[in-house]
Amino acid sequence: MAALDATSVIGYHICLCEYDRSYGVETTTLESPIAHHEGAEASLLARVFAGVSDPTRLRLLLLLLEGERNVSELVAAVGSSQGRVSMHLQCLRWCGFVTSERRGKYVYYRVADGRVRELIALARAFAADYHHALASCAVLDGESAGGKEDDVCS
Repeated sequence: MAALDATSVIGYHICLCEYDRSYGVETTTLESPIAHHEGAEASLLARVFAGVSDPTRLRLLLLLLEGERNVSELVAAVGSSQGRVSMHLQCLRWCGFVTSERRGKYVYYRVADGRVRELIALARAFAADYHHALASCAVLDGESAGGKEDDVCS
């Protein structure tokens, strides 16, 4: 196979990496600039919301907005298994919502960016204003029942 030079890849970019849990491999895809231009912003914004769309991930973020916690504290507060909490924390860390630091035998997590607090505050205000509509949206009910194939963090 011939080596790629700079002119053969002009106009292409590398998309977000996705982790395929079934095979344990990371894949990277090349995409044309036209497709990127038309849908990349919407896709990227959708991934921001997908990062917090799982109730467990959102509960973890809400807890971490109160202050730094270690995994054991988060497991006790959320009431899920340590493996499940760790998987959600990995997603939140990978997506840039939280950061972690090992201290001795414990790993501590905290919110990585102050804008996460703003995002949650805006979502709370929106939910307060539109709680009846959100609670009765049949489209959202169908999406959660059928599962979403492109939500790699769930």
